[in-house]
Amino acid sequence: MNTLYNSESFAVVHLLPEAGHQDATDAAKPTLMRQGFEIVDKRSGKEVYLDGSWADLFEARIADWQKNTPTQEEVEQALAGYAELAQNPVVLH
Repeated sequence: MNTLYNSESFAVVHLLPEAGHQDATDAAKPTLMRQGFEIVDKRSGKEVYLDGSWADLFEARIADWQKNTPTQEEVEQALAGYAELAQNPVVLH
């Protein structure tokens, strides 16, 4: 888990799939099969988890940000668009 962005309004975390072999003692532990991004809207107390094609699109946006260095306002505006999808209340962070 890598924190990619953290401001007063949003936090973005990149979650990576578990690498390596799991033995019987690890069977009860939840694991990720593919990468995902969690976007937390601190203003509303809700989060959205992007995986699959949504995660691929978000990763492409991050790559574009790395090339073009947007302002914080532009990043916050983009994250606000994703946050509109947020339905899950943040329980523990």
